[in-house]
Amino acid sequence: MKISVIIPTHNRRDLIDRAIRSVLAQTYPVCEILVVDDGSTDGTDELIVTDFPQVRLIRQANHGVSSARNVGISQSFGDWLAFLDSDDEWLPDKLKRQVEELSRNPEGQIIHTDEIWIRDGKRVNPGKRHRKPSGWIFNNCLPLCCVSPSSIVISRTVFDELGCFDESLPVCEDYDLWLRMSTRHPFYLVEEPQIIKYGGHSDQLSKRFWGMDRFRVRSILNCLQSGQLNSTQAQEAKRVLLDKLSILVHGFRKHENHAQADHYQELQIRWGNS
Repeated sequence: MKISVIIPTHNRRDLIDRAIRSVLAQTYPVCEILVVDDGSTDGTDELIVTDFPQVRLIRQANHGVSSARNVGISQSFGDWLAFLDSDDEWLPDKLKRQVEELSRNPEGQIIHTDEIWIRDGKRVNPGKRHRKPSGWIFNNCLPLCCVSPSSIVISRTVFDELGCFDESLPVCEDYDLWLRMSTRHPFYLVEEPQIIKYGGHSDQLSKRFWGMDRFRVRSILNCLQSGQLNSTQAQEAKRVLLDKLSILVHGFRKHENHAQADHYQELQIRWGNS
């Protein structure tokens, strides 16, 4: 397997060194590492050029993480693609374990791993709802993002079939992609944690957007309107959609944003009657 590793980054000079070194330390070698610098102004590009000459550096204006990942996909040459957020870290056997699992399941096209969470420097235990699923995980993908981008390896053929990250989404772009992919493919899982996810820093996208379900609703609606869901998937998608619309209506009413509340209530009525 030829695995290309894509690391999107924006102003994380102090963190990306750790991420890159964790790829270089893999016991299963990769065919290339691409860092897509999404308009950094902190000297990230200089660090890459000076300290990591073996890394392919791609510079672009600041268009967001989805654009950065998509550029990496388009410019990579591996037949398998792995992603690593620049604030996360892989354990040394991460790719080796995934390749071994895929060798036992040669029909597999997508594989992820469990993870270790570090928040503000301390290890925390994920809740039950964050337990990593395997198999046909569409229903698991509906409530929240249940797959970490830093853990996943995907065959390029899946992107050819279903497209890349939605660049119109400022957040939940990973939720959107897993939702689309899980309608067509099972997700295999390495159950032991193989990545370390670091949280708590101020530039995390999830801290900048209130009401993340707004973006999840868009993705669910797109799936429902695509005509690609079977009847069971459509039924579950509609159920979760109505739950999320109810939460958004209540939240916007509470914040006295009646225009947005009315918008989501109209959707709630329309899909509740469909």
